[in-house]
Amino acid sequence: MTLSHVPVVLFVYRRPDILEQVLACLRADHVPLLYVFSDGPQNANVLAEVNAVRDLLRSIDWCECVIVERPTNLGLGESVKRGVSAVLQQYGSVIVFEDDLICVPGTYHYLVSALRQYEHDPAVMSVTAWTHPRIIPPGVGTNPYFDGKGECWAWGTWARAWIGMDEPALTIMQECRESGIDLEKYGTDLPKMAEEAAWKNLWAVGWFYHHLRRQGLCLRPPWSMVDQICWEESRSTTSTPEMMAWANPPLRPCPPLPTRWPEPLEQPLCATLWKQAIDGK
Repeated sequence: MTLSHVPVVLFVYRRPDILEQVLACLRADHVPLLYVFSDGPQNANVLAEVNAVRDLLRSIDWCECVIVERPTNLGLGESVKRGVSAVLQQYGSVIVFEDDLICVPGTYHYLVSALRQYEHDPAVMSVTAWTHPRIIPPGVGTNPYFDGKGECWAWGTWARAWIGMDEPALTIMQECRESGIDLEKYGTDLPKMAEEAAWKNLWAVGWFYHHLRRQGLCLRPPWSMVDQICWEESRSTTSTPEMMAWANPPLRPCPPLPTRWPEPLEQPLCATLWKQAIDGK
């Protein structure tokens, strides 16, 4: 697997002004190959915005770009599951972005390097560019670390790890329950999210439980390389103290690539830190 053979799969909808900034980050990061899934309009009121997004995508000339324009609205959850599955049929691995995430230069190379390092290690199911001070174990320094909870912000995976993600989140959670896995290991919010996944069109909670049922690991960086570009907007309109607790510090330069990648073992404090962050205990 080479750098040029790992596509970034980008999911977009109706925010051309935000998407323009995201694309600028990916261009500055020298992403060589994009697969973009443009969801169809939910109603006539957003048609102009969806069309503006598609016009912006068609103007991309700085990398190879494959654009899939959905004729109907799938919603983010279904779009992600179908899109990732489709691209993984052609490529052994992918890196996934959504249309409100910005990254620092070096993020793509860091994630691809991690994908190459653990490509054939069944214990590792994913890698990510996101972490947060609330869940970073003490003492990691400049090294990445392993967490047992998957991630849905700027993440990468392999075809081998994605197998089974076509199942409903509730089915995956039930399999975990039958195997005696603690459904609240990473927070009491997860079972409720799984129960709501079908009608809310959520995909990430199935990914979290998919890691649990396989006892798989996610590689996280020592500090975040990615953040949500709409954070300031959401903070000023719908913020709550709970939401504000998840605001990331200003992005720092990309961490250095490890001289020695960590063994695939979860940091012992990860589950405790997640429960403290989610449940306050």
